[in-house]
Parts: sequence; structure tokens; C-alpha cells
Amino acid sequence: MTLTITQLHKHFVGEAAGVDLSQPLDAGTIDEINRAMDTYAVLVFRDQPLTQTQQLDLARSFGPLDMGLKKLKKQPDRLEHAELADISNVGDAGGTVARDSKKIVSNIANQLWHSDSSFQQPAARYSMLAAVQVPSSGGDTEFADLRAAYDGLPEEMKTEIEGLEAEHYALHSRFLLGDTDYTEEQKAALPPVWWPLVRTHPGSGRKILFAGIHARSIKGWTVAEGRMLLMDMLEHATQPEYVYAHKWRPNDLVIWDNRATLHRGRRFDLSQPRELRRATTLDVGTNERAAA
Repeated sequence: MTLTITQLHKHFVGEAAGVDLSQPLDAGTIDEINRAMDTYAVLVFRDQPLTQTQQLDLARSFGPLDMGLKKLKKQPDRLEHAELADISNVGDAGGTVARDSKKIVSNIANQLWHSDSSFQQPAARYSMLAAVQVPSSGGDTEFADLRAAYDGLPEEMKTEIEGLEAEHYALHSRFLLGDTDYTEEQKAALPPVWWPLVRTHPGSGRKILFAGIHARSIKGWTVAEGRMLLMDMLEHATQPEYVYAHKWRPNDLVIWDNRATLHRGRRFDLSQPRELRRATTLDVGTNERAAA
């Protein structure tokens, strides 16, 4: 198999072809995809009708799996494998769920700019999202290039934020949306961690601006000043210059690097089914550590 890439955005994102992801990948193809991820940060694969098991097998080719927020166990599993995240408004019976259901409230949090599992150590490396059903309009997923965002900062701002650390907490985004119905045990299941605001991507060697909605404070700063800086950095990183919007088709498979990008889902008509499922790998090969 020969991997070919067509770049879709001036800074990042490649449409990949020439690989059947339903079949086991050999070491050479895995290396090719890893190198392409270091360059493009997001790869779009069209026409990849994967079963749930095939999607998990694909993810395992790139590292151990991440359970992320599923550790909180707020919802029963609808999918065949607990390791898959159900990014949908579809219920167990197949129809759409009520718009005030816990599932909808939780998935609306995905409409905030974030990096998967930045709230834990180790955090996520790759996320692999497969489209099963898509609405007639809306429901796109947007990606922001944190490498280009860092490059675009004024030099004085790069100097100011170098060495700063941001606290990332899993439920910060949920609390912002009024989703506060968590037990003390659930709140403690994923304690906050600290990550440098400026990180170096291990594959490309490029610096990134590691912002996102899970970040809620800056070490050594007041809460107010830290949050204003984080808001400014998030606003900078997600301006149109650095953003690609993916319009889903059924059987699309998109892989992104959580160490180099932010992403968010977009609004859609909740009476229409939107069914995607995500497998995520852990970033276990990075020397950089987060402190709890």
C-alpha cells in the first residue's frame, strides 16, 4: 500500500488515500502515517467503512487506548466496546435522544475548543473519529493548528508565556455549561494536571501553544489574570487563519494529533441523527511530564 497525501489547508490537514484501514497495517505503513501526522497533524481518510472492532484494531496499531472521560461512567455504553466513545445523539433503540438528556449535555461540551484528555497524565496522542450517520447540514468538526498559532504570536508574547504552566481539569468545561451533577467521587476520579503553555511537539520539533477549554488557571497567577490570558491565547489559536472545517460524509475516518491541534464540533439540528464514534490513543512516548 502506498500512502498519498493532498494538503487541504495552507498550514495543515492532509487528505490521505491509498490505504485500506479495515486491514491490519504493516510496520512500514504505520511509520508512513506517523510521519504524515507529524507534518499535517490531521489526516482525512474517505470511504473507510470500519466496523467498531476494526476501528479499535486500527487505534491499537498506534498505541495503548485512552478511556478519557469514560472513567466517570455517567452513561451506559451503547457501543460494542467500552474503549469507543459514542459521539452521537442516538439512543439505545436507534432514534435520537431527548435534547435535555445527559448525553446531549455531555456532547454539547464537544462544541468547545479542546484537546482530548489534556486533563490527565498521560494525555491523548491520536484521536480517530469515524462517521456513521451525519445530519443534512451542520455538525462539522473544526480543527485549529497550535503550531501555526504559536508561530503567529508576537515575539514579546512568546517571551511572556515561555515557562508558564496551565492547570487542566476535566470538568471545567462541563461546569461552564451548567453540567454540575457529579458526585465527589466522580470529581476526584480525574484530578487536575499541569502542562506547559508552550510545548515542543515530539514528532516535528515545532513549538505549540497548548491552550484549550480544559485549561482553567496559570500557576503563580491569580485566577482572574490567568483565565484572561488563557482566553486570549484560545482566541488567538482559533482565529480563521489557523482553522480547518471538516464536512463529514458517512464512512469518513479522521485522525488528529491532540498534541498539535484543538478541535470542536459544530451545532446541528438535534432532531436529526449524528452518529460518530471515537477511539483515542495515549501519549506514552513523550518525555515531557505533567504534574498532578
